[in-house]
Amino acid sequence: MSGIPHDHYEPKTGLEKWLHRRLPVVSLIYDTLMIPTPKNLNWMWIWGVILFFALVLQLVTGIILAMHYVPHVDMAFASVEHIMRNVNAGHMMRYLHSNGASLFFIAVYLHIFRGLYYGSYKSPREVTWIIGMLIYLAMMATAFMGYVLPWGQMSFWGATVITGLFGAIPWIGEPIQTWLLGGPAVGNATLNRFFSLHYLLPFVILGLSIVHVWAFHATGNNNPAGVEVRRESKEVAKKDAVSFWPYFVIKDLFALGVILIVFFAVVGFMPNYLGHPDNYVPADPLVTPAHIVPEWYFLPFYAILRAFTADVWVVMLADWLTFGIVDAKFFGVIAMFGSILVMVFLPWLDTSSVRSGRYRPMFKWAFWLFALNFVVLTWAGAMPAEGVYTVIALIGSTYWFAYFLIILPVLGVIEKPLPLPATIEEDFNAHYGDAGAGSAVKATPAE
Repeated sequence: MSGIPHDHYEPKTGLEKWLHRRLPVVSLIYDTLMIPTPKNLNWMWIWGVILFFALVLQLVTGIILAMHYVPHVDMAFASVEHIMRNVNAGHMMRYLHSNGASLFFIAVYLHIFRGLYYGSYKSPREVTWIIGMLIYLAMMATAFMGYVLPWGQMSFWGATVITGLFGAIPWIGEPIQTWLLGGPAVGNATLNRFFSLHYLLPFVILGLSIVHVWAFHATGNNNPAGVEVRRESKEVAKKDAVSFWPYFVIKDLFALGVILIVFFAVVGFMPNYLGHPDNYVPADPLVTPAHIVPEWYFLPFYAILRAFTADVWVVMLADWLTFGIVDAKFFGVIAMFGSILVMVFLPWLDTSSVRSGRYRPMFKWAFWLFALNFVVLTWAGAMPAEGVYTVIALIGSTYWFAYFLIILPVLGVIEKPLPLPATIEEDFNAHYGDAGAGSAVKATPAE
């Protein structure tokens, strides 16, 4: 599976040889568990197993909830209440599912920020990064459609606002919006379509996740030093890497246990903390909530959407250059989707030859400011679109695009990086002493 030399599965018994010739599933599992993994990985490499757990949790609880949910505007809200009140463990299934979505996004954001800091998007892992971004987009679509299903006030009006964005696209926007809604407005056809897609997309995410894992097994895992495992021979590779089993499997399971303690505490004691009270009110097309907000994991991009108002000079310039085609609403839609799309092209926007941010002094400042900016945008997205909040959102949106389109390309030219270790073994020994490749304790350091 991997280009790194390592011991492969060799069937021994007659049954193993018979199965291996017809379906090499044991070989696939063995090579996955025994794949050489850089021994200097720190605790930021735990999020893969958290994401796998969250995906399985969402699939299992989602299937159970779908057995009792009724995708009809007259019965959807009541069916959710039926699940909560009458179905055995129904309230637990619903709270696991709703809070599982938050766990999924917390893990994926930390996973992405780890990749941004350590340069996991750089050669030869560009395809791995792009597949990861496709998974993220599918997650966002799945989560948005799932938010509509309870058919509460925020569900209905959130769907109305977000689908209305497609109508802002010149010429083709209204037909796309009508096709998406199944009619002229959010209604029963919309709910049926969203339920169908919400049920389907998690399996698409599962398929993309398998390809994502396959891709990094082909290239090898990135690591905090940003240097590759040596591939001259198995003996040399073992100086830089240890097998995934048992070292990193045990480490990941320990991390998963700690995360689950926190997760089940939230589910058990404060399950509605990340939700919105308006979604416990049945949807009413005649009553508009005072403040429509999406789920917290959409808030940074919601802030970017609302930041570009008609009085912003870049919006006025775009409106003038396009003779009114690109108005404030359409510009906001472009900015929101563009803020995600720009990350897809990150492997080519970052011009530095150094992979890990650990050895890039100027990059560290820009990165941590970007991370803080993400938090600020999340907060601004939850605030009313008025007063100082719009100014803060505009500043945050400007830095978002500047980070990818200006700062990273320029830093690759002007920045003088620190000396890099020649090998993973050298980096490991420099941080943790000469423990040897077989140390189970020091093979799992925390940076």
